[in-house]
Parts: sequence; C-alpha cells; structure tokens
Amino acid sequence: MAASNDDARPQGGAHLPQTGFIRLTSILAPRGPIPVARSTWWAGVAAGRYPKPVRLGPRITAWRVEDIRALIEKGAG
Repeated sequence: MAASNDDARPQGGAHLPQTGFIRLTSILAPRGPIPVARSTWWAGVAAGRYPKPVRLGPRITAWRVEDIRALIEKGAG
C-alpha cells in the first residue's frame, strides 16, 4: 500500500514557511503540526496558551508563522 501525502509530511512544523502568516487549517491537524480540535485551539487562544491571531481582513484571520514555530519549539500543542 502506498503512503499518502499526509504520512510523508514532515513533523514538528518543518513544512511551515519561515516567515509570514498562515491560516488555522495549516496549523491544526491533520494538515498542520498541532493535534488539537478547533474548539480547543480557540479556548487556548482565549486563555493565552496559544498565540493571538492577526486580522488580515473582515473575514480573514491568520497567525504569524514565527509565533506558531515558537509554540512548537516550546512543546505545547
């Protein structure tokens, strides 16, 4: 059986760009490195456990890649 692209994905945030902004779908599993549910993520943002988002437009929320990399290095997730 051939491996899917998700199985071959680098772990630990290695697939994240070096700088810029990323959307929540690229942060949370299965596409992203953080294995928590959306509701858990937003509760963590409200509690200060996860980084605050940046509003890029009226309906566009993103996070700084540097903040997500720092979160991964800290071992939270």
